[in-house]
Amino acid sequence: MTTAAPVDREAALQEIRAGLRRGQQALADWENGRLAVSAVPGSGKSTGMAAAAAIAIARHQLHLNRQLVLVTFTRSAAANLKAKVRGHLKALGLPQTSFTVSTLHGLALSIATRNPELSNLNLDTLTLVSPSQNNRILRACVEQWIVANPNSYYRLIEGRQFDGEETEQLRRQSVLRTEVLPSLAHTVIREAKSSGLMPAALLDLAQNVNHFLPGDVEDYDVLTIAAGLYDRYQTLLSQRGWIDYDDMILGALRTLDDPDSRRFWQGRTFAVFEDEAQDSSPLQTRLLTLLAADPDDPHGEPNLVRVGDPNQAINSTFTPADPVFFNQFCDDCRRQGRLVTMDQAGRSSGIIMAAANRMLAWVNQAQVAGPETPFRNQAIAPVDPDDPQLGANPEPLGAGVEILSPPTTLDSVKLITQRVSELYAANPETSFAILMREGRQGQFVGNLLRDPDLVGGVDLPAMGLKFYDVGEQDRQTQVPEEMLTLLQFIERPHSADRLKGALRVLVDRQRVPTQDLNALAQAPEQFLYPGPLDAPPDTEAARIARRYCAGLLRSRLELPPYSLFSFIGLTLGYNQSELATADKLAARVSQQIRNDDTLAAAIAVLQDIVGSERFTAVDTEDTDSLYTRPGQLTLITMHKAKGLDWDVVFLPFLHDKTIPGTLWVPPQGEFLGDFTLAEVARAQIRAHAHAGFAPGQGEIPDIISAWEQAKHLKAAEEYRLLYVAMTRAKRLLWMSAAQQAPFTWSKPENVQAANPCPVLPVLREWMGR
Repeated sequence: MTTAAPVDREAALQEIRAGLRRGQQALADWENGRLAVSAVPGSGKSTGMAAAAAIAIARHQLHLNRQLVLVTFTRSAAANLKAKVRGHLKALGLPQTSFTVSTLHGLALSIATRNPELSNLNLDTLTLVSPSQNNRILRACVEQWIVANPNSYYRLIEGRQFDGEETEQLRRQSVLRTEVLPSLAHTVIREAKSSGLMPAALLDLAQNVNHFLPGDVEDYDVLTIAAGLYDRYQTLLSQRGWIDYDDMILGALRTLDDPDSRRFWQGRTFAVFEDEAQDSSPLQTRLLTLLAADPDDPHGEPNLVRVGDPNQAINSTFTPADPVFFNQFCDDCRRQGRLVTMDQAGRSSGIIMAAANRMLAWVNQAQVAGPETPFRNQAIAPVDPDDPQLGANPEPLGAGVEILSPPTTLDSVKLITQRVSELYAANPETSFAILMREGRQGQFVGNLLRDPDLVGGVDLPAMGLKFYDVGEQDRQTQVPEEMLTLLQFIERPHSADRLKGALRVLVDRQRVPTQDLNALAQAPEQFLYPGPLDAPPDTEAARIARRYCAGLLRSRLELPPYSLFSFIGLTLGYNQSELATADKLAARVSQQIRNDDTLAAAIAVLQDIVGSERFTAVDTEDTDSLYTRPGQLTLITMHKAKGLDWDVVFLPFLHDKTIPGTLWVPPQGEFLGDFTLAEVARAQIRAHAHAGFAPGQGEIPDIISAWEQAKHLKAAEEYRLLYVAMTRAKRLLWMSAAQQAPFTWSKPENVQAANPCPVLPVLREWMGR
């Protein structure tokens, strides 16, 4: 019997460290205390963190009861990081029980549920609220707030001016109940709760708002309205036994408020390593800092390592994340000599990194986002000639960066198709991606690429190139919710809310032109079946909408519930994959209602499916490789592309209307003013959070100032999004802005003259073209 040779652990540790770059080695050399690591795109953050974790485990002899805690933000990223750490520990001959890797919310839930009497969270009696349930609870909050605050509600109905006309009043009520107030509640609850502000604190904060406004601007006291909605949301969650993701963090913090429980968790935790730290909210940061503290020296430096890139902070549109918090952490650590800048990147060719650096420098200098500074001043540097990691800074394809200005958006797609065919013919192992700012652009490109006659006769699939449309896969997951919405309308067509929901689905699927749906839905019976005294729809768009809705209602009389699924799919123009999903859904619903084959029973089953998210796509460990396979052209949005890379990246449709764009007030909401309540409230809460999180500290901006701040925040994030998109390219970055572009991507055939994103002329001049 042979035994494994003993591991020379010191030599193995040196080998791991020697395989790292300069910035990664500085991370691996961490011993204790706080450390900020500000990393550029392509610098190998996860590689450096995995190596640093393994070295810390070996140096400090960690074990099951004294672990290193690694935190990231997605399940797939956690799985990838765990696999890398395990590989190092295996090479070192160390046990695999000395560390944990989890998402931040998974960690919080583990802490909270261990002591339910402290956290007030017990999974036996509580349920995580699903997105569809959350939407319903927000609508309930709005209705309760309206009943309790009739004066404030009527003040909103009056808006800037109101002549009392009944039809207009009904329209405004519809806009407020179904759009404005739910959006305000959703935004404020997410922003305030993640900052540690509960309803009472938010109401106190409302007292500090500057109310000195020009005479033509209504002061709606937005934060007071928001606090009322938030308070009802918390009450309804409690009554129904539901929790949301922020409740997990709050429950963990309540657990750690107890001295004995805090000592237990801090005693088990040697240190916390956080990845993607630029996406943390203040509440999440507080939890990690508390967990990383020394139980014997609570006021000392926590063993907290935070790794991130503030220049890749692109999620504040969807989450309360804001790069200002991680930048503050970096600046604090820099003053203590505990900041590492991981500036060497091996992903891209030198010309691509230089273009990204030029873009970053210009955006900061030109002050295109007002007082906001979108980027941290850190340039991407190439790796050293003797870099230990193979394949770094590959040679460019062609010029490496190509900037074009085709006549139309159709010409843009033709040029992309031609360039892909040339590069693929030269090397079939090349990976390609077209990155879009919004999903409708992806639908436009996808439809063209599927028909070679529309793109100059170039048939990419016939050449052997695979085509993967990420947006198409995502749209399949919307099938159950769309079916539910239209079946609910068919069941109760006289409901204004259900009619509007059906019209929204038809507009999103581009079956019905974009229009003010509130005007159509305010009187359902008159819209669907106008009588002799009722004015029929007066626009072609409204007539098309009525025709589709009437067809859906006829289907209930002529088809059994099972067949309605296929009929709705055909009505919405589903493709083959979506129709297959609809058929699968119909079969499942039919099986469950075989003893009660009614429309009401089918809707009840669908509500359960949508509420439990059983048809929602789940990220797997293979997702990244699915998107980035060689010999494949991937169509994906810029947001989804973060963390991925391809040999060749195409960025079409880069117009100033898109990036940086501007905050938009929907026409149906203009009666309130030239702003949206949700964005005003978001800016006011963030102003408070940026001031230091203390209630009552500093003056909160008024409505006009807050709206201006919101516009600057959006512009800053859009430029960061472009930076992320540019740095996905390894060997060729192709950028374009057509001279003509659609006024709206819901009608891509209606084009007009368009200006390029301000970055493009700067880069063109920089390249000497």
